[in-house]
Formats: sequence, C-alpha cells, structure tokens
Amino acid sequence: MRLLLTLLALLLWPGQAEARAQRIAVSLVASTGAPKPSSTVTLGLRFRPQPGWHGYWTNPGDSGLAPQAEWIAPAGLKFGPLQHPAPTILRVAGITSYVHAGEHVLLTSVRVPASLAAGTKIPIKATLNWLACSDSLCVPERAVVQVDLVVGDGASSADAAVIRRAQTDLPKVVAAPGHYTLQGGNFRFSLPTGVTLDASRARLFPDGNGFLDAATIRIAAGAAGELTGRASGSPPATIGGVLSDGRKAYRVHFARGVLPATQAPAADDAFAASPRAGEGIVPDPIKQASPTTAVAALRSTDGAVPEAQATGEGRSSALPLVSAVLGAIAGGLLLNLMPCVFPMLSLKALQLARSGKSQRDTRREALGYTAGALLGTGLLGLSIALLRQAGVEVGWSFQLQNPAVVFFLLLLTFGIALNLAGLFELPSLSVESAASSGGVVGSISTGALAAFIATPCSGPFMAAALGTALLLPAAEAMLIFLGLGLGLALPFLIIAFVPASRRYLPKPGPWMGTFRRILALPMLLTSVGLLWLVGRQGATQAMTAAAVALLSLAIGLWWVGIRQRGGGERSWIPLVPAAAGIALVMIAVPPKVAAAAVAPASRGGEAFSETRLAALRRAGTPVFVDFTADWCLTCKVNERVAIDREATQAAFQRAGVVTLKGDWTNGDPAITRFLTRNGRNSIPFYLFVGPGRQPEVLPQILTPTILIERASPATT
Repeated sequence: MRLLLTLLALLLWPGQAEARAQRIAVSLVASTGAPKPSSTVTLGLRFRPQPGWHGYWTNPGDSGLAPQAEWIAPAGLKFGPLQHPAPTILRVAGITSYVHAGEHVLLTSVRVPASLAAGTKIPIKATLNWLACSDSLCVPERAVVQVDLVVGDGASSADAAVIRRAQTDLPKVVAAPGHYTLQGGNFRFSLPTGVTLDASRARLFPDGNGFLDAATIRIAAGAAGELTGRASGSPPATIGGVLSDGRKAYRVHFARGVLPATQAPAADDAFAASPRAGEGIVPDPIKQASPTTAVAALRSTDGAVPEAQATGEGRSSALPLVSAVLGAIAGGLLLNLMPCVFPMLSLKALQLARSGKSQRDTRREALGYTAGALLGTGLLGLSIALLRQAGVEVGWSFQLQNPAVVFFLLLLTFGIALNLAGLFELPSLSVESAASSGGVVGSISTGALAAFIATPCSGPFMAAALGTALLLPAAEAMLIFLGLGLGLALPFLIIAFVPASRRYLPKPGPWMGTFRRILALPMLLTSVGLLWLVGRQGATQAMTAAAVALLSLAIGLWWVGIRQRGGGERSWIPLVPAAAGIALVMIAVPPKVAAAAVAPASRGGEAFSETRLAALRRAGTPVFVDFTADWCLTCKVNERVAIDREATQAAFQRAGVVTLKGDWTNGDPAITRFLTRNGRNSIPFYLFVGPGRQPEVLPQILTPTILIERASPATT
C-alpha cells in the first residue's frame, strides 16, 4: 500500500519529471576481506543520503518502506536479519515516520563454512530496494551491491572501522522486561533496570504500528523511571521496540502489568512542550485555540510557532465536523463568484430558462452538474489525502504548483473563452439552441470542470473547514471536500428544484447571445492570469512557448467553428493538427519550474523562514506574515487593496513592522509544514505577531484598516 501511495506521489508531484539520480548512495562493506573457515563475517550496507534526504527504519511508521535485501551467495551461507541503529522521528501533516536522516549502516552477519579451503573465493551480492524521501518527494530506489571475500587469515579490512562504529550505534539489548499500563487513552511505561536516558529527548520506537503515538513519548514528570505516551489503538500483550535519546539506545520489551507505585503525572504535565531545534524534528504537541482566532502559546523563549494540537479523544479538530462541512458548503457557494466559474454557472442557468425542458429533465441536469462538482472536489481531496499519507507535503490547490497542470488549465480556459466569444460551439455551454445542452453527460463534465478551475484559492468560510480536513480521518475529511462541491453546485440545484426561483431569472431573448460573448471577458482574463503565472513559474521561455500553443489552439478552434457553421461532418478534425502543434511546443519547452526563485513582491518584505520569525520575536519586533502565491486571486486582491496601500505601508514603517512573505507558488515544503501546524492547508493565510502579544490570525479578506489597527498598538 505504501509503495502504491509513493508511486502516486511521483506521478502528481512537480518534481517527478526531474532526472532520477540516486538520492541515497549505498555500498556493501565487510569486517574482513579474508575470513577464516568457521568464522563469522559482519557485513554492512552503508547508506549515504544526499542532504535533505532520508531512509526508513525496520518499522517505517505511518508512511514509508523499510529497506529490503535479497542476498545471492554460494550455497551454505546463511544471512541474519538486517540490524538498524535507532531512528529519529519525522512528523509531517500528523503522519509519524521513523527515519534514518544521515549516513547509517545496516548490519548482518554470515558464517563461513568450515569446509572451505584457504584461497576459496566467496562472492556475495545483494539486490536492494528502499524508499528515499525528502521534504517534498519520495522515490523508490534500487541497487545491486557486491563484495568478494577470499578465505584467508581473518585480517581486518579497510572498512573494519565503519563496521565497528555501526556496531557501537546498535541499540543495547536489555534482557529484563519493563511493564506498561494503559489508562484513559495514555500509556505509562516503567523502564527496565539500567536504562538511563535524557528526559527531554527520550523516545520509544515500537516494532509494530497502530497502538502508540511515538511523538508523544516522554519521561513522566516527577518519575525518572517512567515514560508516558498517548495511545492510538489497542496494544499487544508485549510491546517491543527501541528506546533512544539520540545518543544512547536500548532494545527493550514491555509486558502488560502493574507498575511500581508512583504518583501518576497530570495529563498536562505528561504532554508538556519542550523546545526542540532542527529541521524535521517534531515540536512537542501543545494545546492550541482554534486557528480562526489565534495561534496560541508561542513561546517567548525561542519564538517558534509550535504545532497545533487540538483537544479530544486523540483527534485534532479546529471545528466540529458539522460546522466544518457547513463552512465548506458556504465557501463553495462563494467560489461561484470567481471569474472562471461565474460564466459557466450563468450560462447553465440561462440554458435552463431557455430550454423549456420538463421538470424531470431540468432536475436530471442539475443533479448531473452536482455530481460533476462532487467528483471534481472529491478527487482533489482524495489526491491530497493519499499524497499526505505517502508523506508528501501538499495543501489545497497543490495542482497549481505543477507547471504542467497550469499549462493545461491555460489551454482549457482559453478554449472556453473562445467558445463563449462564439468562435465555435460547445453544446454543454450553448444558449443559442435549446436542444444543444449536452444532456446529463454535458452537465457532469461542466460541473467537474467548474470544480477543477474554481479552487486556486480558499475564500471566506473555507480556511477553517479545510484546516479541519487535515486533522480528521480520511472518511470524515472527504465529507468536507464533498461539501465544497455541494456548495459550488448549490445555485444550480436551487434553480432546478425550486421553480419559484426561476422567476428571478431574466426572460430569454436575443440578448442572451450578447451576454454570452460578454462572459468571455472574465474567462479571457483568467487565461491572461494563467499565462502570467506560466511566465512566473518557467520564465520568459515558458511564456513564449505557451503563447505559441495558444495560437495553435485558436487556429484549430477557429477552423472547427467554420466547419460547424458549414454543417460539415467531423468538425473536430482540425483539432488534430492543433494538438500536434501543442505537443511539439511541450516537447521543445517542457513545462517546469525555472531555477530562479520568485522574490517577495511586497515592499519592504523579506522571505519567510521560521528561523527569521523566531529571531524577530526574540527581538520584540512586530511581524506581519503573508503567505501568498501567484495563482491565488484572493491574495493578489488583498495585496492591491490592503497590503501594498500607501497608508498601510506608512503605518508599518512607523511601527517598525517587518513583513515576512511566504511564496507558495511552487509548493515550498517549509510553508506547507507551517500551515499544517497552524491548522491550514490553503491560502491566503495572514498572521500578525505583536511584541509581547499573542499572535493573531487575520481574516482572509483584508482591508487597510485591519492592518493599520494591528500595527498601531506596536508603536505604543
């Protein structure tokens, strides 16, 4: 299952088109190259990841794949299991994985038969499969490694020191058992005698999954010989695993039973936050208020924003599920006002008014449109859930971080604009003929199209709902995404199922043709915006190639229109040479992200990083955090009407406010992690951090007054 999810990540994530250079180099080393007969040779698989990449432990956790080795050697040689050093925890979007982040050596041993004579060659080969992951990509990798031994005097090899260090890194086996109890959803573990660990760094990595949240393990307050942790399921009778604090590691096992009498720690003490530094290290969970009001409990000591952790029975939720679904419906309803959706909704509504179809047919088309919208938002939600389960950091509108998807969307919106302008006919969007509505199939395709192109940004009501979807089980999260699709289709459903609502629609007439052509303008503006985005992602060369592709499409559709008006058969044939021209353009200039990063556009702004935010908070500097993207319409409107206004910038300058701008255009994993920890997976997202004050999440629709009022207290 994990491999299936990883392959999906490779297909959908923007980096998948890059050259597949090996991210983790591996070699096979031996303690001796000349083993004696009847001796045991220690072999090591030496993994050396590139910076930012990691492999996985024997139990990879919620996501990942443990390395697998298939040994090929002369008959009579038997290999033991691979022995791993202690892993570290990597937590992404609530998914906990157990990983090896730096160079690591996996050990095994093989015994040389006594029957082998001196000088006998022993070729040993291993076929390896493993999963290499970074913050934004997971790649299945494979290698064949080999070492050739010759029976001899047992002299140490040049790699013997590597083997000795790896043996030192192996967890020390503790024979005496510990014990555990489970009360109120929390584990308590009594440590076996002789186990001493750093209380601030201790972690238990279980051999099995499904019963323990390893990220919550810590030394119990006031009980140095005990660990506490949060349960995530029913445990086995005996829990085996590795205890580690990053310097010392022990292989232990805990039997279910009665712990020595100690005072049980309070719940809040057991899960108190402790500062942690380092990329990929899990901030200890803390309780936090709803992300719609504030990002609570930022520590004044280190300035970092901790991970959102909500209350309840093992579930993090910023809003009740019902409220989140209602918010998604309201947000989907407002998406109809976007310039790329409003024309299609208007034409479908007018089409119903003109067609004179029966009530049954009208409702069938409305249900078809709804089914298409639900399909579109449901597939996007399912993709996000699967990619996150695979360990890939994505959020809402992740598809627009892929230049190939943006290029396809550009062609699509430009084609619809030409249709609305009357260059050719598309039955499902026609108001010229009552008989050319496209039927149920046309309605489904129109609804799915509306869902796909309407979601580059979240809007009012959507942010908290989509943030909640991050923290819910997959089935409940899908209800939120489906609610978004229902809201998108709601106006059409009202028109179809509430006949009285049609009285408010204008009467059909010749004006409808003119209105259709006027609706081409917002769709054409959408195309212009996407063309600009192509240029921002791929530079001038990509924009030029996209313009050539649009010209090829326009010529093909113009030819289609001529054949349609002439009544010729197979009017779509001109699209074949047009498609060929577009394909040649894509081959010549493949859609991809340019090497140069997009600089922050807001005046006086700096690029966002959590390190910089922490430094500014320690210095008592007021900070405005702005997460944006070039494809986010709401973000651009806020920049124009609020953030970049002269009055706002003057107030910021007087108060000494520093703007940190996070550009999510191409899917920065660091920004995705920050949004996730604060209960969001969509933008815009604005945060104002005043000196000595709790940070505040600002509304998604900004005004100059909102920003000026936040800046003013910073000067007092």
